[in-house]
Amino acid sequence: MAAPVFVVLWSSAFIAGTIGLRSAPPLLLTLMRLAAAGLILTVVALVTRAPWPRGRQLGHVVVAGLLLQAAQFGGFYWALSLGLPAALVALIQGLTPVLTATAAWLLLGERTSALQRLGFVLGTAGVVLALAGRMDVHGGVGAALIPAAIGLAGAGLGLLYQQRYCADMDLRTGTATQLLASVPVLALLAFTVEHPALSRPLSLTESLVWLVLVNSIGAFLLMYTMLRRRSASAVSSLFFLTPAVTAVLAFIFLGEGLSWTIVAGLVVSGAGVTLATRRAAAATPASPQTREPDWPDVAGRREESVPAAALEWRE
Repeated sequence: MAAPVFVVLWSSAFIAGTIGLRSAPPLLLTLMRLAAAGLILTVVALVTRAPWPRGRQLGHVVVAGLLLQAAQFGGFYWALSLGLPAALVALIQGLTPVLTATAAWLLLGERTSALQRLGFVLGTAGVVLALAGRMDVHGGVGAALIPAAIGLAGAGLGLLYQQRYCADMDLRTGTATQLLASVPVLALLAFTVEHPALSRPLSLTESLVWLVLVNSIGAFLLMYTMLRRRSASAVSSLFFLTPAVTAVLAFIFLGEGLSWTIVAGLVVSGAGVTLATRRAAAATPASPQTREPDWPDVAGRREESVPAAALEWRE
């Protein structure tokens, strides 16, 4: 049940982000989103007396946060600000599983079966099919591909880094640290690259509330929880579904057209994700260095090797 919920929550960020970008420039919007979410989780961590990352773990948490938060969202939002169409940005983000699987194979030795590779092919085909009727690439957007590539690298490599080095971090303090560590980087970019200006305060507030509570906190905590139980390739394959699901949500909430290519793409992507996630979860053994802690299953059992701090805050 976690996977479909995650896809919907993650896809909803495009809807809330579209509304928010009408009131604030992209990097400033991202900065406000991450800063607010980080402060909220910091308060939660202090009230619940959660353990904060220290020493080497702190360094790993910060690196993962800079990749998953600053690089990913800063890159994608910056690409939008430079004129790259939103459909193409969604397509680039939808290719995260391909980058993650390739990096996992090269860096972590994570094996991929023929069935899993078929799932990646179907997932990629579904993303392209879903966006085929919405692609509207104009000239002069070449420069925007650079920050888009940064966003893609942040998403793919960040997932791998999070699983390998931060799997046992406390979700409250670890996520708060990642969010707040990204704030200075985004602030520097926002106040040097952009001309910060805000408008439509009510619309901006509504957008930020959703982006902060649902996307920066809810969706990321759910993703980190799934990374404890599945491989990075399996979790990242869910991003194949986000472009098509985003199109469905845009049809419902923004009145955008829903073509047959989007519906077909959703079906094809779903088939690809099914193959990729089931095979990865069942056939990819985790090495002692990369094995993520198991959280309690439905029967309430758990592995003895799970650190106590990692089990303090469960779903």
